[in-house]
Amino acid sequence: MRLTGVSSESVWTGLSVSTTLPNPSTRPGLRLPGRVTLTAGGADVPVRHLRLGLVAQVEPEDPGSPRRLVQYHQVPIAGRFVVPAGRRRAVDFAFPLPWETPVTIFGGVPLMSLRTGLRTEVSVDPDLDQGAMVPVFVHPLPVQQHVLAALETLGFVMRQAGLQQGRLPGVEQKLPFHERLGYWVAPLYAGPITELEVIFVTNAAGLEVLLWADRRLSLAGVTHQSISRFRVWHTGTEQRDWVATVDGWLRHAINRHAAAAAHADWSATIRESAHVSRHPDQPVQPGFGLKGTAGGTGGVSSGNGGGI
Repeated sequence: MRLTGVSSESVWTGLSVSTTLPNPSTRPGLRLPGRVTLTAGGADVPVRHLRLGLVAQVEPEDPGSPRRLVQYHQVPIAGRFVVPAGRRRAVDFAFPLPWETPVTIFGGVPLMSLRTGLRTEVSVDPDLDQGAMVPVFVHPLPVQQHVLAALETLGFVMRQAGLQQGRLPGVEQKLPFHERLGYWVAPLYAGPITELEVIFVTNAAGLEVLLWADRRLSLAGVTHQSISRFRVWHTGTEQRDWVATVDGWLRHAINRHAAAAAHADWSATIRESAHVSRHPDQPVQPGFGLKGTAGGTGGVSSGNGGGI
């Protein structure tokens, strides 16, 4: 699948801009190949710079404020040049996605209302800017895919997905926001908690998985919350029993959450599980990326297929 974003021809410069992605599907840590084509009208158009940026709708820290469009990663791809009258200028690029790029697709289906796009910014002398937007479909990394699939297997149902402005405590975070995936708790784990949020904070070696447990005590909104963190590497993903691993994380997080709660009537620990429960395996040492899947020595070709 090939996607192209096109800006209207400027009445001031006569310049039109189009951005084409041969394959708009990608993963965090990969490079996204494409081409920006600029077409001049009846006069030469001097261009100061050409930049690409990722944009997404982000919820502010103030819950009463509306979501806003945020550009969270920008890369220059060309400096000064002139597009001659009636001519075209094409600029090829391989745009690097941050490791923390939010996932927008799981199982081939968009995650609720999550969307991200690639915006092209053309700065034209003297002070006019033009741009084009094209959607980007971000699929999960293998580790993220395994964790999300294990939650589904264990009976968790996703209820919301969003990007939250702000930084998480005690986590090395590059972007000014983080992705939160909210779930209704599976019947097996209900009682000590009523809601679960999953947060991924990723880097080149692995990722932090944060389980944000919540127990609503009344319709008035009284809650008790806790956060548990787990670290996994990108390597060795196929050798793990992910259902058992995530089950172990959940049991640890829920028991810790219940033990910290002040209300003894719902603080009992979970002692039985439908799956073999054990502590998560010790992670293997970091390797060299994902063997071409993301961030490794391999790459992704810019073919015309829609999948990755």
